[in-house]
Amino acid sequence: MPGKTQSGNDATKPTALAKLYLEDGTVLTGTSFGCHKSIEGEVVFCTGMVGYPESLTDPSYQGQILTLTQPMVGNYGVPDRKVIDEYGLPKFFESTKIHAAGLLVQDYSHHYSHWNAVDSLGDWLKEEGIPGLSGLDTRLLTKKIREKGALLGRIEIDLDAPGPDFAKMASPNARHLVDEVSTKEVKIYGKGNPTKVIAVDGGMKFNIIRQLVKRGVELTVVPWNHPFASELKNYDGLFLSNGPGNPTMCDATIKELEKVVNCPDDEVKPIFGICLGNQLMGLAAGGQAKKLPFGNRGQNQPVLNHQTGECYITPQNHGFVIDCDTLKPGWKTLFTNANDGSNEGIAHETRPYFTAQFHPEAASGPTDTEFMFDTFIEACKKPTAKITFPVRDPPPPRPEVKKVLLLGSGGTSIGQAGEFDYSGGQAIKALKEEGVEVVLMNPNIASVQTNSDDKSESKADHVFFLPVTPEFVEEVIKKEKPDGIVISMGGQTALNCAIEMWEAGTLQKYGVRVLGTQVDVVINTEDRQLFSDRLNEINEKIAESYSADTVEEAIEASKKVGFPLMIRSAFALGGLGSGICDDEAHLREMANKALSVAPQILVEKSMKGWKEVEYEVVRDANDNCVTVCNMENFDPLGIHTGESIVMAPSQTLSNEEYHMLRETAVKVVRHLGIVGECNIQYALHPESLEYAIIEVNARLSRSSALASKATGYPLAFVAAKLCLGIPLTEVQNSVTKKTQAAFEPSLDYIVTKMPRWDMSKFLNVSTQIGSAMKSVGEVMAIGRTMEESIQKAIRMVDPSNPGFHPKKRYETLELLKEELEFPTDKRIFAIAQALHEKTLSVDEIYEITKIDHWFLRRLEAIVKVWDEMEQVPLADMSNELMLDAKKMGYSDIQIADSLKGGATEDEVRSKRVGANIMPFTKQIDTLAAEYPAETNYLYTTYHGSEHDIDPGQGGVIVLGSGAYRIGSSIEFDWCGVSCIRTLRKLGYKATMINYNPETVSTDYDECDRLYFEELSRERVLDIYQRDNSDGVVVSVGGQIPNGLAIPLDKAGVKILGTPADMIDNAEDRNKFSGAMDDIGVQQPAWSELTSAESAFEFAAKVGYPVLVRPSYVLSGAAMNVAYNDEQLRTCLGEAAEVSKEYPVVISDFIEGAREIEMDGVGKDGELIAAAIHEHIENAGVHSGDATLVLPPHTISAYTKERVRDASRKIVKRLNITGPVNIQFVAKGTDVMCIETNVRASRSFPFVSKTMGVDYIEAATRAMVNEDTSDMNLPTLDTRDRPNGYVGVKAPMFSFTRLRGADPVLGVEMASTGEVACFGASKEEAFLKSLLSTNFKLPDKNILISVEAALQDKFTHSAWQLHEMGYKLFATRKTAAVLEKNRVPCEVVAYPTDTDAAEPKADDLIRSGEINLVINVPTHKSTKLEDNYRTRRTAVDFGVPLLTNMQLVEMFANSLYKHKQEGLVGLEPKTLFEHYSQEKDGDAWTSPSEFH
Repeated sequence: MPGKTQSGNDATKPTALAKLYLEDGTVLTGTSFGCHKSIEGEVVFCTGMVGYPESLTDPSYQGQILTLTQPMVGNYGVPDRKVIDEYGLPKFFESTKIHAAGLLVQDYSHHYSHWNAVDSLGDWLKEEGIPGLSGLDTRLLTKKIREKGALLGRIEIDLDAPGPDFAKMASPNARHLVDEVSTKEVKIYGKGNPTKVIAVDGGMKFNIIRQLVKRGVELTVVPWNHPFASELKNYDGLFLSNGPGNPTMCDATIKELEKVVNCPDDEVKPIFGICLGNQLMGLAAGGQAKKLPFGNRGQNQPVLNHQTGECYITPQNHGFVIDCDTLKPGWKTLFTNANDGSNEGIAHETRPYFTAQFHPEAASGPTDTEFMFDTFIEACKKPTAKITFPVRDPPPPRPEVKKVLLLGSGGTSIGQAGEFDYSGGQAIKALKEEGVEVVLMNPNIASVQTNSDDKSESKADHVFFLPVTPEFVEEVIKKEKPDGIVISMGGQTALNCAIEMWEAGTLQKYGVRVLGTQVDVVINTEDRQLFSDRLNEINEKIAESYSADTVEEAIEASKKVGFPLMIRSAFALGGLGSGICDDEAHLREMANKALSVAPQILVEKSMKGWKEVEYEVVRDANDNCVTVCNMENFDPLGIHTGESIVMAPSQTLSNEEYHMLRETAVKVVRHLGIVGECNIQYALHPESLEYAIIEVNARLSRSSALASKATGYPLAFVAAKLCLGIPLTEVQNSVTKKTQAAFEPSLDYIVTKMPRWDMSKFLNVSTQIGSAMKSVGEVMAIGRTMEESIQKAIRMVDPSNPGFHPKKRYETLELLKEELEFPTDKRIFAIAQALHEKTLSVDEIYEITKIDHWFLRRLEAIVKVWDEMEQVPLADMSNELMLDAKKMGYSDIQIADSLKGGATEDEVRSKRVGANIMPFTKQIDTLAAEYPAETNYLYTTYHGSEHDIDPGQGGVIVLGSGAYRIGSSIEFDWCGVSCIRTLRKLGYKATMINYNPETVSTDYDECDRLYFEELSRERVLDIYQRDNSDGVVVSVGGQIPNGLAIPLDKAGVKILGTPADMIDNAEDRNKFSGAMDDIGVQQPAWSELTSAESAFEFAAKVGYPVLVRPSYVLSGAAMNVAYNDEQLRTCLGEAAEVSKEYPVVISDFIEGAREIEMDGVGKDGELIAAAIHEHIENAGVHSGDATLVLPPHTISAYTKERVRDASRKIVKRLNITGPVNIQFVAKGTDVMCIETNVRASRSFPFVSKTMGVDYIEAATRAMVNEDTSDMNLPTLDTRDRPNGYVGVKAPMFSFTRLRGADPVLGVEMASTGEVACFGASKEEAFLKSLLSTNFKLPDKNILISVEAALQDKFTHSAWQLHEMGYKLFATRKTAAVLEKNRVPCEVVAYPTDTDAAEPKADDLIRSGEINLVINVPTHKSTKLEDNYRTRRTAVDFGVPLLTNMQLVEMFANSLYKHKQEGLVGLEPKTLFEHYSQEKDGDAWTSPSEFH
């Protein structure tokens, strides 16, 4: 039934087969989805990503079989053919019928969804008698056409018919195609309009008529062979239209044109020609027409204007070109294609004649050159005036910069993670290429950009490991005297710091130029009111909103917009402080919190349920502007884009919507004056063309890193070049190496970004996701259909996810619906359950979630294949079903689980390999195969018929770290990069497999082959076997690669470094503990858990507390300390869930012990490099959350010797080659080993940079058996490193973002990043690193609440704080002890104590009177709710918080020392005075690094 905006349940997948024959001998079989008939034609391709209804009805495709490179076609159906616009033309099409002879696509969407659709693409093709073929490798077709030129082809529905005889087949180009499509009679449009134009119809697109008539033209359209020369005197101008085929056949038109262009001066009338019109004009002017090998057909062709120097992005569709060398005198080239150098338009030197080979009328494609119609009409009104194009303002002179300061982003946190390491590194590379000296400021020691070793090709000249604060930045500027500063590569940290300095006049004072986007422009985008005002100047709209600086103003604004409403914070990152408010009470609470961390909030009308779309935009100083990537959120508005599943390119937008938003993006970015890169986010109404601009980020963001990886277009690299005033047209496309950067990538694949959350790590956290960002990382999956891409992405987020399948069952329909309506991080699994169990239909899920029908239908398609597989055992599974399942993104494990009677992964694999069903390797080349690319950027897909590259010849595969998560962050990326760089330096070919778009390791410049792929046994085996690899490194990417060691080893993969069975001996708690007993290494009493009874018996024997820990986990997942039977019961349940296959061990938990770590490198069981460091916090705080000190400062020589002795024994017992991390606890004379990681740990970058030698380089050399003797490695016996300074690594937490989470530390890890600083003493290094985590030293008032057992111990610190002049506020019991011990303090009431006379602790924090909260609980604490409220309020209101006794002592001691002696490194002034007296020989690490 036509007339529906969505296809119904009755839409069925086409099944009839047909063959495609090409004249070069290629034969492909596909599925017929249009009219089932055989046809012949010339096969061409188009790289546009939207606009199939417009393309198919473009008369220029007459006689051609059109291949679309966009992999999924038919998504938004087809509009109504009967709707007529105001000009009497079919409103949504370019002619009255389909002109293409046939359509070839990779994937056809038989389910469509769009508010403007009435039926499917297949139904329309059938109605018009046009065949369509899907299931073809369209990338293979594109490459063939690219290499051999357009080919004759035949679609054949008789599968048994003999192949066609191409020698006898007539080429459509031999036909007079123009005559076939041109009008047969004279027609007039816009009758009565003032400007009279005669148009020669060679196959004119309707949008040309629309463009002219709406500008006041009465258009007389005449046939191609009409004698128009004699009639021209009756008109104001002549227009020559586009059309198909060979222009030389239009001899009648050319003869008429020759008469016109050679007329006397007093008879001159303006002439404008498009496409075929350009070729006819060129022929009339003496040029020659040549057939291009494959033509230019797409929407992203860059064209240079010779008159103004501008570069336009243009839509094109032509197979012939004019050779300008033979033009008669008086004619000149007007436009040239920036990619292939072919002619794109000519002009007469004195007369108003001009042409364009491209399509200014677009439809489909970008509308950047529509102004040419205005130029033509102006000329018609003033025929004697010179033709002029709108000229942009001349670009400002290029900034003269020799030295640039680059601000980094500091420690990684939620919303600001490793993407800034990638973008900053790219910027350094670009600046160094231009010969600029780079000064980098970034305290994040784990970042690759702060490296200064000789493995880094492009590194900063000077690195300052200092907090990015105005005070420190000013001192760096004074010392280094940079000419310019780059502020857009360090996230919100760098931006906010620069704004503060600019507003204070600091940058101006030292003559430092802000490069790229200027600060006032940034403020215009960050300040919500100014932003709204700037958009109103160009009639663009943002959501109705009002800014508020106080809670009362917010309440007033809510009366105008109504509830529910949205609030946002200005100058914040990742939607911090934003959210949907349902009523006034909710608004008060949210506004209070938001205003505590930001100066201003915005109260905005809620557009929940609208589509969210974003574009990455690049603009240079010459005003050339391109959109590099557009993305569409799977989740509608209401969920922050950082929390959403995102698809690139957009999948459900029509040409009209896509280009409307693109045009707006370009307009807004030009108006704001951004130079470099930015992104613009929209809300788009799901049932109309209404839209609103949500925000513009005038800096590189997380989505810029995603867009760079999704398209292969290195945004940060290009943006850094543009900052120097270099135009886009002079920056090379680093993928093709043949074209330049002023172009818009075309994607022939689909990318899915999926966030990774770690909500389970936190107590009390709200798992609902919304407008504030809580995800800690993200993955990016690449496939050639949405099904393939999204299933990969779900598995990448966590190896325990099988794919799109129910995970934890919702027991009732109510619970399921609640999850869909109020989404948490598990919503995708709820959709899977609804579709698998058939409890809700697609329409019902849509009504609850407003996720577009098209996305839901695609998910339904995944489930339908599961339903088929459930019916058959493996033996009966057909090859077709197997291939179908693989195309749908199913892994071998999923297939094994689905089959009737079950199967194993290996059984499925051997059946699949036996049937030769293997993935194909494809390249990401930015241009959908239109140009040859020498790229090593790869992914695999089952949608294909050929590989893009030959198999590799050996080399080493390095497995990356996967998604950032708590416990596996940027440190492991640093390790991976270090490993690849070492391998390449040693002359090995290095391959990286990783899928994290934020990282440096997934930059294709870093390795010889980059596979953006799953880290699964199946995928690693596919790549290992095809590339004939020599071995795999599993020890530098954290826990995911480590967990693959045994499965890969069993499958015959050569694991480099420590043998796989030894990795298992370390990871398997039971085996490891047994081994420790064997070699006489002391460890806490332990027992393997076989039952709950045995656990309670063990606890009774050793006494509480006890520690429960599963095997094979990272960051202490499900590791818990139990202090009594009840807690133990809870712990056992959790551990069993996490560690199903491996044993759970229970051990004695040692209270009050020091924790010590040894990071080292083994070679054949001997330690060749080592470093011992200790934690400030006692054991019981996860090592990833602890504050590390190197060299250790409190442990005795005896303890150190015990650590050395045990380390040697363990490394020997496990026969370690490569990195190793061993953790100990020490108490009294006991030194016990608690765990060994046979892989790099989070502290490797810290240890490497503190010791001044790269431990991963040493480990890599050891793994490939290369010499390390020249590295000067510190061993267990080295005593003097580091010498003269101390390194302290402090954790970064993101509790502010995790609404409700209790900010207290335990054995499970909670930190999201870290910083490290060096100091002359441990106190100096400690305070410096604390400051780098955005901790502010207190001014006057400190609030204290300490559990009774610690109060006497705490008195010493309290006295120090009192003596330094701080006023202490304490809760009742703490105050009583302090007063007894004669420490003055003021009593405050507990938060729950509503009747108390004294002020309540949480109220004091809210009022802003408290500068530091010290709240130290223990397991004995009884005031749980009060303590939680105090801590949470501190976090919500941005007040520094200390919750650990040893940290409090260290803090008080350090601050005391600073107040007494003045620690040089803490005050920017004293630190830089110290630098000025230093000689190179005094440098701690290297003369170019400053600490």
